[in-house]
Amino acid sequence: MQSRFALPVALISVVTAIALGLQLFRENYRTHRLVLASASASGEYYAFSQAFSKVITRYHPRIQIEVIPTEGSQQNMMYLRDGVADLALLQSDTPVESPVRAVAMLFPELFHLIVRRDAEISTVADLAGKAIAPMPKGSGSYALFGPLSSHYGLEGEHLRVVPLGPEAAHQALLQGEIDALFRVITLGNPSIRALLQSGQVELVAIDQVDALRLALPYLSPQIIPKGAYDGGAPIPARDLNVVAVNAMLVAHESVPQEVVKILTQSLYERRNELVTLYPRAAMIRLPESAEDLGLPLHSGARAFYNRDQPEFIVQYAEPLGLLFSVGVLGLSSLWQLRLWLVGRQKNRADSYNLEILDLIDRIDAAENLVELTELRHQLFSILRQVVIDLDVDRISAESFESFTFPWEMAISMIRHREWLLRSRLQSQRFPSDAP
Repeated sequence: MQSRFALPVALISVVTAIALGLQLFRENYRTHRLVLASASASGEYYAFSQAFSKVITRYHPRIQIEVIPTEGSQQNMMYLRDGVADLALLQSDTPVESPVRAVAMLFPELFHLIVRRDAEISTVADLAGKAIAPMPKGSGSYALFGPLSSHYGLEGEHLRVVPLGPEAAHQALLQGEIDALFRVITLGNPSIRALLQSGQVELVAIDQVDALRLALPYLSPQIIPKGAYDGGAPIPARDLNVVAVNAMLVAHESVPQEVVKILTQSLYERRNELVTLYPRAAMIRLPESAEDLGLPLHSGARAFYNRDQPEFIVQYAEPLGLLFSVGVLGLSSLWQLRLWLVGRQKNRADSYNLEILDLIDRIDAAENLVELTELRHQLFSILRQVVIDLDVDRISAESFESFTFPWEMAISMIRHREWLLRSRLQSQRFPSDAP
């Protein structure tokens, strides 16, 4: 009798072991293909998403992220809800659907109200009777313009709203087809810089942040610093008060926990590589707690933020209490040390800015392409060193942000000077036959 059942039992055991082994192999070595919904291909969300995808693929080749352009936050939310996308970037004001979970807070996005100089608009209230493009329907900018205009009493017949995409809105503003555009975007966006440097438009302040927060509690006060978009003009001519929301990375709850943990971990531990590809990633900071994001957390993100936290606190409760007591006694000394370190970071950042200014003078005086190539190498060498210093906290994120403006100005000057030198060589080789 025993021999009759021995063979079937053995076969079942072997098949079960093989199935479990295959399942384990599949989980450990499968390639996860994720779709990340960003925004317009010319916007900051798309640029960050592309950089993030490259860093993840570089260090975790079994996680493949496809970045797709969209109309903005509201469409991204629909894509997540309907299973079109696995990940998305959203503005922090976007209403969240039930399957969506927070992963990380990214960077602030500032309100930019840009008007024609001849439109006689100096405040938000002056938009009454004017034509304004608040970006396309479905975008975060469009959704935020409604409550903003309502706060200033601009509704119905008081305002002519012309929904347009970023490129079309910029062109319409320059051609006088609209009087203003409204865009919520990261400080220093290249397309905004090019628009402002045309000389036909200017930025308008958006204040009353405390009053606006009564209806829009997720807003925060921000400043567009003098010279942020052009240090020479400067643009703007003074520090400009505005308001901002935060960009967030979110995921569908069905994305595996271990995958989201890797994505979250990479945002902070691979910051050096991210900043090299997308400088404004330097503004990404770890939350002080897993609850600071304001949305339900994905279990993978929570696993990263709370790594070893309970065990550490329970195990070292008494030593931590002693350290806290010692810390209180030495608080004044630590504060002085902090002030010294901050001053040192600023001095180091200032030295890099001075190097950039010296390079700008040399670029302007360059007489041949060989000299210009050497100056380009020096400029990227400075950027490489600044990124290294940022990663080891020799300079602060704020100092890095101020460094990016003169650096980008120097790059623009190199391109312009290269064009001039090539044009000069062309004219020397093929002189005009005209008398």
